[in-house]
Amino acid sequence: MSAPTPFPAQTLALAGDHGGVELKAALAAWASERGLKVLDLGTEGPESVDYPVFADRLAEALAEGRAEAGVLVCGTGIGISIAANRHRHVRAALIHDALGARLCREHNDANVICFGGRTTGVETARDCLKVFLETAFEGGRHTRRVAMFSD
Repeated sequence: MSAPTPFPAQTLALAGDHGGVELKAALAAWASERGLKVLDLGTEGPESVDYPVFADRLAEALAEGRAEAGVLVCGTGIGISIAANRHRHVRAALIHDALGARLCREHNDANVICFGGRTTGVETARDCLKVFLETAFEGGRHTRRVAMFSD
């Protein structure tokens, strides 16, 4: 198990549509191996489902305090990130590399990381999730900016 992380996530919620099933499962296993409690909110199979439903499930889990951070996956990550950001308490970032994972935490206090199951490999997604969970929000000038879209 790794050392405690600056991001106070102890429970990681994961959700996605049929385009993200395999990547979501790989990330859930990785997080569990590192000592995080995993809350899997579906979907589990290849049948076509609607990604906004799963973004809403994850947003609800965050609002209820059942998780501190989340991972969302759809085919490209675009639709599910848009759906998640409809919720004012969610700051979801579509990420493709470790730099984006670091900056979305440092500058935007993102609490949800999004991936494309058809566009992002497992190793890249794991690396990004690791950086995301290990990076603290910088605060300072960013606090004012984040407050502008979180109120």
